[in-house]
Amino acid sequence: MASTTATYRLENLDCAMCAAKLETELSKQDFVRSVSIDFGTLSLKIDTDDMDAVKAAVAEVEPAVRVINPSDRSSNGAGQHDYSGYSEHANPGQGPVVHFGSYSLPRRRVIVFAAAAALWALGIILGNLDKASELPYLPLFPFILAYALAGAPVLRDAARSLLRGKALDENFLMSIATIGAFAVGEWEEAVGVMIFYMVGELVQEAAVLRSRRSIDALLALKPDMARMAARDSWIEKRPEEVPIDSIVLVRPGERIPLDGVVESGTAFVDSSLLSGESVPRRVAVGDEVRSGTIATDGMLEIRTTRIAGDSSAARIVDLVENATHAKAKTERFITSFARWYTPIVVGVALLIAFLPPLLVSGQIFSVWLYRALIMLVISCPCALVVSVPLGYFGGIGGLSRRGILVKGATFLDSLAKARRVAFDKTGTLTEGVFKVNGVETAAGGPDTAGQLLRIAASAEIHSNHPLAVALRNNAAERGLTLSEPSSFRELAGRGIEAVVDGKTVLVGNERLLSERSLSERSLSERSLSERSLSERGVMVSNVQGASSGGTAVLVAVDGVYLGRVLVGDRVKAGTAEAIKRLRVLGIKHIALVSGDAEGPARAVALELGIDEVHSGLLPEDKLALIEKYVEEDDAGGPTIFVGDGINDAPVLARSDVGIAMGSGADAAVEAADVIIMTDDPRRVAEAIERARRTRRIVAQNVVFALGFKVVFLTLGAFGFATMWEAVIADVGVALIAVLNATRALR
Repeated sequence: MASTTATYRLENLDCAMCAAKLETELSKQDFVRSVSIDFGTLSLKIDTDDMDAVKAAVAEVEPAVRVINPSDRSSNGAGQHDYSGYSEHANPGQGPVVHFGSYSLPRRRVIVFAAAAALWALGIILGNLDKASELPYLPLFPFILAYALAGAPVLRDAARSLLRGKALDENFLMSIATIGAFAVGEWEEAVGVMIFYMVGELVQEAAVLRSRRSIDALLALKPDMARMAARDSWIEKRPEEVPIDSIVLVRPGERIPLDGVVESGTAFVDSSLLSGESVPRRVAVGDEVRSGTIATDGMLEIRTTRIAGDSSAARIVDLVENATHAKAKTERFITSFARWYTPIVVGVALLIAFLPPLLVSGQIFSVWLYRALIMLVISCPCALVVSVPLGYFGGIGGLSRRGILVKGATFLDSLAKARRVAFDKTGTLTEGVFKVNGVETAAGGPDTAGQLLRIAASAEIHSNHPLAVALRNNAAERGLTLSEPSSFRELAGRGIEAVVDGKTVLVGNERLLSERSLSERSLSERSLSERSLSERGVMVSNVQGASSGGTAVLVAVDGVYLGRVLVGDRVKAGTAEAIKRLRVLGIKHIALVSGDAEGPARAVALELGIDEVHSGLLPEDKLALIEKYVEEDDAGGPTIFVGDGINDAPVLARSDVGIAMGSGADAAVEAADVIIMTDDPRRVAEAIERARRTRRIVAQNVVFALGFKVVFLTLGAFGFATMWEAVIADVGVALIAVLNATRALR
């Protein structure tokens, strides 16, 4: 059987410790090459030859958990996927659900909890009323019933762990601690611990459900129906069945099923889930639209430009579903720490239970046993195991809601620690929409600037480079007739060599001319005569101002320099603010890394207040520079590179954190670690700021949980803590840590 890496859904996985245990056990199997389980999305990402063996292994470790293929994922009427097993509808195996605000829990479990709590209260009442009577054991009966109701799942899972030789988990610890409390006569506390443990599990589950549902809104971006034109009617098809260049109809209030261009109609499009932008934008004929956005008030006919698998919605769904499997070092540390921490605490508890009565005369065994039981309750690492991944999960979800897609928690950590940011220029800091600002001809060149423009545009007729598009557009505006080149060769990072009308034409930068022993400067000094082109709205730039007038596209024919076309680009709105925000965040090293000429690159850097400029770089030069940044690390933290083009893909992949603009080339988006769907450079600073906030929340949970446990373990060992304090140290700390982790969503 061929090797495959795939993602599956896990049903009935209801605790983070179980997820960590399942991942550990699967990683030990010979038929598993790599495995990652994310409790936040209840997903299993695994590289294996044998899924049947994987399912059998899962059933052995967690018998209730089912492994389900993603294609079998159920969906409710609103398009929201049921990750948790609990939805707005009936819950198979759990019965109907009960709703609490924005989340729901199984009604059966809520009823069981209510019954157990009522019996526990009855036992306490009977115990207080009956102390002087001849029936001192009367309260024991409601306590036993309450314990059986609240503790049955814990006792069952503890027995399974014991039979598998994996006793030291949270279920075993809670079982031994509460049974021991019964044995020493602390009935009320034994039942209370189990009931409050159940409360903690329910609230933790509710918090995770809320986080999942925030991600669910993003996963609902992927439409399940497209209305496609077929002869004289419209037929409904799955988006996966709609080919490129089809016409699809979108009615008011419907989600756009595929990326495309508007053929007819106008509408306001709500892209808040896709990009985080709250204000709808008006689209009309010729405008690009993305799948997953909603046409709010008008009907659109759209010509599709991508298949469903490559659409914006599909890419986001894939990114979000897989993001949480790239775990941060903190998450991996906590999982490893929990495996060592629990056995150590159990060993200490055993020493406390047996050594003092054996070594010190007069010490009562039941007293020291009670202290050891308290330590077992306190030692459960649930607060850490749940809250740390939930914090990262919330951070990724919160950023996604703002149109910033992070491919994993490890990149959140790198964003938070970053101290250097390098920007590409064209399409990243500038709009990437070029216009011809002026044409300058040399002595001996064409009689009119229009002739020079026609030669350059003809040579560039087959190029997709933004500068080539600008030349062709301006030639079209002037009504110039272009000639088809008989040969065409694109020279990476330099320009074009083509044969037009039987003549060899070079169109490119200074480096290209230098390679052919031509020099714009020497020719200009001898015989450059400026012939300004003022008609047809083309602006004029003089020779001295050429560097600030835009990028100079140099033209030579048959070894003779003829002149240059000045093509300009505009800085994006808000880019200057983005640079200022980065400096406020403590990013001292900000660089502009561009393949453009020195003049335009320095002009943009000067406008934005960027001191470090690297211009005229080929793709391999950019890569070498970023490698130098990463290896030197003299900025004191990771290096971020922000780009959007195909030539940026290697640099995005090599940097510590690669950030791509969502409208950029597919290769750049695939290579990047973070994608900004709005193409707004200000979101770079926002991503760093939110990543730092997420990391602070995770750090707070680690310090808080470990600190409280150490304090209460010490108190328990010396007899200053009862079982009630143990419950606070376990369940209470876990709840506070989980609630703190959910702040990362906002």
